[in-house]
Amino acid sequence: MAVGNPHECTQAEKEEQEIAESCNRLIKNCIICWNYLYLSQKLARTQDEKSREILMQFIETHSPVAWSHIYLLGEYDFSDEKLRDSIGVLPLKSAVN
Repeated sequence: MAVGNPHECTQAEKEEQEIAESCNRLIKNCIICWNYLYLSQKLARTQDEKSREILMQFIETHSPVAWSHIYLLGEYDFSDEKLRDSIGVLPLKSAVN
């Protein structure tokens, strides 16, 4: 995946390029989904009217279709220990109930 330089292609075969582009799209869509989930829960938990208004203004003027706050060139640990939630986003079953 050419994250640093989107025009740089390290895959030689067309099939490898398509797989890399699909992975790139999947990662971007996961980040966008995370942004929506985070903002929705943050808004739902904000009880102070002034803070809620400030958050709404932020949401209205910033696109959740962004990933500049995510460091895409790092190494990631997806072990069970590291996957524990640290900011209060509930698992889907808990969020729905």
